[in-house]
Amino acid sequence: MEGGTPMAFGYNVYANGIRQHLIRYSGNGPVMLLIPGITSPAITWGFVAERLARRFDVHVLDVRGRGLSQAGELDYSLDAMAGDAIEVAKAAGLGKPIVLGHSMGARNAIRAARLAPDAFAGLVLVDPPVSGPGRREYPSKWAWYEASILMAQKGCSAEDMKEFCPTWTQEQRALRAEWLHTCQLDAIDTAFKGFHTDDIHQDLPHLKLPMRLVVAGAAPVIQDEDVAEIRQLAPPIEVRTVEGAGHMIPWDNLDGFLEAVLDFPA
Repeated sequence: MEGGTPMAFGYNVYANGIRQHLIRYSGNGPVMLLIPGITSPAITWGFVAERLARRFDVHVLDVRGRGLSQAGELDYSLDAMAGDAIEVAKAAGLGKPIVLGHSMGARNAIRAARLAPDAFAGLVLVDPPVSGPGRREYPSKWAWYEASILMAQKGCSAEDMKEFCPTWTQEQRALRAEWLHTCQLDAIDTAFKGFHTDDIHQDLPHLKLPMRLVVAGAAPVIQDEDVAEIRQLAPPIEVRTVEGAGHMIPWDNLDGFLEAVLDFPA
């Protein structure tokens, strides 16, 4: 680090059959692979990764079909994205990283850890959607994603993005306006549908590594009964709640998010 700010640089690896792009925020602690949510290119997590790098050596992944990773006619299923996490860790020489996944990224991490039990040192699961077969719908609606991406494809401003992200700062909206067009619409559609068809709960009892669930206290994604079920399915899991934060926890309460994460594993 120089002047307290971690050095950041992007790099590519060939993993799971495609080009995968990551941004590294260099730190001296344990390696962390950060997997963002459904429409968050890696660069949009920079302000969070800079702070996480005080404790971890952070590598933020552009999930396939987003950011600078390969897009086009690819498999955008949960299993494909989980395979990416496993193979990226190998190709990038990350050893057995701690995986921090937000939203969709947390679901990817759960499935990856089920598929490769020895690949990771721990999981930090940040407000994963708990929808699935026979369960209540994910609270965000498809129209919100589709409208914002189509707007970004035409070119939009931070002011335009305010309609979709009213509580974000000008800088955060500007970055989203700049990068959202890289989120391939059919990739997002496949992932969104997967929130309702993929069963991650079946994976939880098979996970034996250190885990922490970070819950957005002011969001409807994970409710008390969901926490109780997750504890039952994965008894070793720790739970931290960031009070007053919506689903995009670091955007609402960065300090609260860091407090919930930086001491992992406890």
